[in-house]
Amino acid sequence: MTVASTAVEFRSVSFRHVSGRPVLSEMSFTLSKGEALALVGRSGSGKTTVLKLINRLFEPSAGEVLVEGVPTTAWDPIRLRRRIGYVIQEVGLFPHLTVARNVGLVPTLEGWEPERIRVRVRELLRMVGLAPERFGDRYPHELSGGQRQRVGVARAVAADPPLVLMDEPFGALDPITRAELQQEFRDLQMQLKRTLVFVTHDIPEACLLGSRIGLVQDGRLVECLTPEEFLRSEHPEVQAVLRTLRVSNRYDR
Repeated sequence: MTVASTAVEFRSVSFRHVSGRPVLSEMSFTLSKGEALALVGRSGSGKTTVLKLINRLFEPSAGEVLVEGVPTTAWDPIRLRRRIGYVIQEVGLFPHLTVARNVGLVPTLEGWEPERIRVRVRELLRMVGLAPERFGDRYPHELSGGQRQRVGVARAVAADPPLVLMDEPFGALDPITRAELQQEFRDLQMQLKRTLVFVTHDIPEACLLGSRIGLVQDGRLVECLTPEEFLRSEHPEVQAVLRTLRVSNRYDR
């Protein structure tokens, strides 16, 4: 795989907290541009740490994390983060800014012309199912949880970042809203074709949105498979994850 086609690469990456506690151990993987990698695994296995290493909130204790072929330690952190969209469960919208200004924040910081920002904001609000004439002038507290999450997704992709990171973005929503947003985001991803790395505990979500599923166990990437391969895997930890899905399905009937 050439550097030009590589979006993210982990080269034998280890990470320790300042306390010395190991979090990741010699993790390696390569993600091509336009791929979507879903990270699954038990709580505390190191999934969110992977995201924080990509956007340089953390730096590796050993090994290298590369974005677009350049080590994250060689990037200007602000420049790097403006090339990355970030969606988290709590959304993190600015309460004193309208929906339109929240979505247009990064393009504004990037110096886009006001008319270009206006057009982009309206386009994205429509794409995530929020009519701009109804929602553009509202404030976050005037929206439902699902609507705020839609705004968060729109904001994350507003400046056309080549890479999007998502940390349990739909986990706090009710099942119906979550399913609707998953499908809307899948449609959005098919249009935009951004590289995506996302953390989830929802295996159907991982299969729907991920072109590959990475299983993180005790700080190691123990499997990295297509959804079809993942569902057939005999790895004991994959089987443990799939058993929880089967139990959930049984009780949902």
